[in-house]
Amino acid sequence: MQLPWYSAAVAEAAPHIVGRYAIFDEIASGGMATVHIGRLVGPVGFSRTVAIKRLHPQFAKDPEFVSMFVDEARLAARIRHPNVVPTLDVVKTEDELFLVLDYVQGESLSRLMRYARRRGTTIPPRLVVPVVAGMLHGLHAAHSARGERGQPLHIVHRDVSPQNVLVGSDGVPRVFDFGIAKARGRLQTTREGQIKGKLAYMAPEQLRGEVVGVGADIYSAAVVLWEALAGRRLFEADNEAALFGQVLAGPTYPPSAFNPQIASDLDHITMIGLAPDPANRFSSARAMAAALERAVQGASPTEIGDWVDDVANETLQRRADRVAEIESKSEIKMLGDAMISPSRPSMASVSGEQSVHSQLSSISVARAELPLRRRSMTLPLIAGLVALVVGGIAALAWLGPTRFTTNEQAGPTRAEEEPTAESDEPKDEPKAVAAPSATPSVATSSTPTASAVVPVPRVVSVPRARPGPRPSPPPTTKPNCNPPYSVDADGIRHPKPECL
Repeated sequence: MQLPWYSAAVAEAAPHIVGRYAIFDEIASGGMATVHIGRLVGPVGFSRTVAIKRLHPQFAKDPEFVSMFVDEARLAARIRHPNVVPTLDVVKTEDELFLVLDYVQGESLSRLMRYARRRGTTIPPRLVVPVVAGMLHGLHAAHSARGERGQPLHIVHRDVSPQNVLVGSDGVPRVFDFGIAKARGRLQTTREGQIKGKLAYMAPEQLRGEVVGVGADIYSAAVVLWEALAGRRLFEADNEAALFGQVLAGPTYPPSAFNPQIASDLDHITMIGLAPDPANRFSSARAMAAALERAVQGASPTEIGDWVDDVANETLQRRADRVAEIESKSEIKMLGDAMISPSRPSMASVSGEQSVHSQLSSISVARAELPLRRRSMTLPLIAGLVALVVGGIAALAWLGPTRFTTNEQAGPTRAEEEPTAESDEPKDEPKAVAAPSATPSVATSSTPTASAVVPVPRVVSVPRARPGPRPSPPPTTKPNCNPPYSVDADGIRHPKPECL
């Protein structure tokens, strides 16, 4: 599938988009699902490389397999341990089902054993011991997991094998694929008489259809330990019936029979784990891990990581280059931007936009939350501004007629009669006083217009109104200054004040 904004140069590498995930190359394939490199893309440039387990199409429509797949996510989400691959998300579409896991740069133990055989060597025991011990610690975390209310879940992996142990470049082993685990209260129950798992790693009681407990995982871990130490398969046959008989008969030789480097303590621990009777095995996966750690001084995670990078160098380098190429693709970043700005001009102008939105339908609610939050914050602000503007206009409309009506009907105000210090008019300029109306106005004493007049304080400068040309001052009588003095009875002259 090609996204609308893809160029022809990257069209062949176009990912399959499911919700907020872009699915790329296949990493591994099993009987029920395939694992792909994926990319989680989110708003504001957030992205993360993940591993996506994709159920095979023929199983996606089978309710039993779908229920089993959902069980894997539900159970694995309750297991929190460094030696377990974390489950991040579950995505369900109309026709497909995906499990999103944390991406770990590393390789499965089965492939590491194969790479070592190609070199004509076996994995050194000091490397095998910490890898298997870490696997056992992860299994113990699953066995002791509890539900949301604190009740024991009694999770049993039931499919422990080298294919389900991932050894990272950081030197940490991790267990994954709890897809066929059985727990009390699970949503899906196994059909009566149906055997699930890999026959060569299954405990005898599991093959006989008996009650399966943590001892079954301990037995499977012991098979993994035997093969990692000996550098070969423990049970091999041409058909399932013969393989079935070998498992029920039990192993005949310890791993040291094929690898002289194996110490007797490791032989003893391995054979205890392979005991046909569950009661004769270790009481817990943690107890077996502790026995291994006491028997051999294991290598550090740094040494294990260096060995993984050396043995699987070509595969890991090719995968790392592919991951770097995927992470650098600008169209994946654009997909994340589309989640935060689905109506941005650069996206709206591209043809085929509807097909993109249909593929991103599962995240439409998440994308809509951001604009809704913005609107919820913006609307009150806009409403407040509109209210202020309308209130200001209304105040101006009310104050305007009030001022002019008052000046015309109520006579001059104090601010007009007495110029203040802030006035910009010359002091010697005569003041124009509005002529009183010839007939008294009722509004000056009883109307709301007259009663609404508020005297202006002297300290406030009143802006000059624009009523038009000022009226002429009333005519005054010119003083008689000829002569400009008066003479009293004694004949003394006194100047007239109005002529000074």
